[in-house]
Amino acid sequence: MAAFWTPHLVRSKQSDLNGPGQTGLFNLYLDEPDEKWITQIEDFDYVILNGGHWFTRSMVFYEEQKIVGCHYCLLENVPDLTMYYGYRKAFRTAFKAINRLKNFKGITYLRTFAPSHFENGMWNQGGNCIRTKPFRSNETQLEGLNLEYYMIQLEEFKIAEKEARKKGLKYRLLDTTQATLLRPDGHPSRYGHWPKENVTLYNDCVHWCLPGPIDTWSDFLLEMLKMEGVRSAQERLRLDQD
Repeated sequence: MAAFWTPHLVRSKQSDLNGPGQTGLFNLYLDEPDEKWITQIEDFDYVILNGGHWFTRSMVFYEEQKIVGCHYCLLENVPDLTMYYGYRKAFRTAFKAINRLKNFKGITYLRTFAPSHFENGMWNQGGNCIRTKPFRSNETQLEGLNLEYYMIQLEEFKIAEKEARKKGLKYRLLDTTQATLLRPDGHPSRYGHWPKENVTLYNDCVHWCLPGPIDTWSDFLLEMLKMEGVRSAQERLRLDQD
């Protein structure tokens, strides 16, 4: 078992600690998968991909080693292609890289986007998440950035899955988005540090530090792995009968 830290899935480099949005400026090489993970997974039985909130930061997009655009970089003569351009391209490159691996026989899972839950302001404008109970299903809906990211993932997943089937590879959708949308109570808010720590932080309504939501993801994954075992047993039985 291994976990790889790859916030953009593709090769990336921080070029400015602050950047226009004071959250850093990153160079993303959208046609190059991050070697930290793609070079390690060829013998894996299962690969789980996800990605999301890092793409809201300022980014400069490179393709074929040339700048093609950016997201909120404020650089002269560089067109703003929006964060969604980079997000789509990154997933497309990641999926293509997996499908090109010569010896990979595992199953690829896409864990879908996990929405944030800022209310009464953006993350840097006083937004907070102080709810202590989950939403009811009729109290919220997927919209805006959350919906756009989710739909991009589904679209790129379907394209990659179609190509993977030609090679006998399997893709599975670990769709946690709607369940996670209903859990605004799972974030640490202003408690994302030690009580006596002398720091000033934005309210954290992105990370999942409280029990509940992540446990649900694990439950979903466990059930999917069990189902995979049943499928494999059924396939072996059919082969034996043939």
